[in-house]
Amino acid sequence: MTTQTIAVFTVLHVMYLGFINSHMKSFSEILNEDKGGKNLHLEHLEDEILNYGVTGGRAAINFLRSLRDMMAGNSRSSVNMTVKWDGAPAIFAGIDPDDGKFFVAKKSVFNVNPKLYKTNAEIDDDLSGTLNSKFKVALAELSKLGIKVVLQGDLMFTDDVETTTIDGEKYYTFQPNTIVYAVPVNSDFGKKINKSNIGIVWHTTYSGETLADMQASFGVNISNLSKPSTVWMDDATYKDVSGKATFTEKETVAITNVLSKTGSTFQKINSGQLTSFLRLQDSMSGVLANASLKTYNNSKVRAGEIISNPAAHAKGYEEWVFKSIQKQIDKVKSDKGKEKYTNLQKEYVREVSKNTRNLIQVITFQNLLVEAKMMIIKKLNSVKGLSDTFIKTSNGFKVTNPEGYVAIDRVSGNAVKLVDRMEFSFNNFSAIKSWDK
Repeated sequence: MTTQTIAVFTVLHVMYLGFINSHMKSFSEILNEDKGGKNLHLEHLEDEILNYGVTGGRAAINFLRSLRDMMAGNSRSSVNMTVKWDGAPAIFAGIDPDDGKFFVAKKSVFNVNPKLYKTNAEIDDDLSGTLNSKFKVALAELSKLGIKVVLQGDLMFTDDVETTTIDGEKYYTFQPNTIVYAVPVNSDFGKKINKSNIGIVWHTTYSGETLADMQASFGVNISNLSKPSTVWMDDATYKDVSGKATFTEKETVAITNVLSKTGSTFQKINSGQLTSFLRLQDSMSGVLANASLKTYNNSKVRAGEIISNPAAHAKGYEEWVFKSIQKQIDKVKSDKGKEKYTNLQKEYVREVSKNTRNLIQVITFQNLLVEAKMMIIKKLNSVKGLSDTFIKTSNGFKVTNPEGYVAIDRVSGNAVKLVDRMEFSFNNFSAIKSWDK
């Protein structure tokens, strides 16, 4: 099995590198990295305008243009494409700068008091059950790789690989999270899995003098790592995109037309009003967090509702704000507390209403970004081999498309996700997860 085919088995969370140079702290704390520069979260491409205002909107357009150029066969594109595997748990591995010893860890690696596992005894002190056994395997096997820095990856399997017959063909299957990965037993990849004690996909590199000071950069160079037969690993790079998923001339024209409409709509957005609206959004924290536009948008995604009418959606958001704050009013028992939140309710609804016309343009802009994004996702999903990815349902295995890719800006090194949110939401709610077994 070729490296390209291996990459094909990856699924979940199309991610796409987004570069944002601004430092609007009130908005940026929601985005790619935490304050310490750690890779804890990636945002949807279409949400960049809600994270960074017009700067984010402009960056989203530029990224889609770069992806279009890449998939049209332009080797000068500034964007690299990677694939997000649906692994779990996240594993950090590398050398502790304090003592030079190898460790594995969970996301608590960057806590004020980090939990690092350097011995089986330390794992026993903190973990039990399946996590205990998986981290012991990780400690033993990943220490063989010769990692000099700190790497983050998604664990794909340890001793939980099964042999499964699907539609008459024998596969090695593993399900770390939602997606079931199915690899033909007789393939090169299958033979490698059969010899391996662990499978992991690396996606982020950390460097710095101390753990607290480490900064994340998307991407991992695994070429200088040792490759013992008991470890299967990949770097998540989407291999040879231009050769395997290239836009035809007709497809290039189609996405260019959508991007042109996107740019025209972007010009209609009032930047000052948007900045004011985003400050309002930023103030919706704590008990008022559910009143935010992103929460409202996500409620539609979870319900499987496509936002097809921007004007109706903007009006619906006014009602959402009113009802969200009303829930808090109803919870408060004191008259003083009720008065406080009632005044906030009036203020927020008034401010949202003032921004409705501009918000319609923002939503229209987001819809056009999604339209262009889906053209890219559809093309990437057409690559041969993706049908060997399934979700497990009560009626058996169902073929699913990859749910994610990551595009990385070669200059900035940041990343943003491109996700088919409708399919992802459906799979997330309908699939039998690994923890449901």
